[in-house]
Amino acid sequence: MSEIVAPKWGLTTEEMVLLEWLKQPGDTVRVDEAVAEVETDKTTAEVLSTVAGTITELLVSEGDEIKTGQPIARVTP
Repeated sequence: MSEIVAPKWGLTTEEMVLLEWLKQPGDTVRVDEAVAEVETDKTTAEVLSTVAGTITELLVSEGDEIKTGQPIARVTP
């Protein structure tokens, strides 16, 4: 099992808010496919999957504050 983690943007961005899930458990994802939308203190951006497979679990909810490097979803190959 692999995890998708919140990426780092810029030198100072450490926290962001997960605005919307673009994928749900049971959905398949490809590498570099958008899975969620987040808002940092400067911008809104998409979180891209770093792994390919099927999303099995969302680890955070829409509206949650998350940190850089925090796992946000689990994926099986």
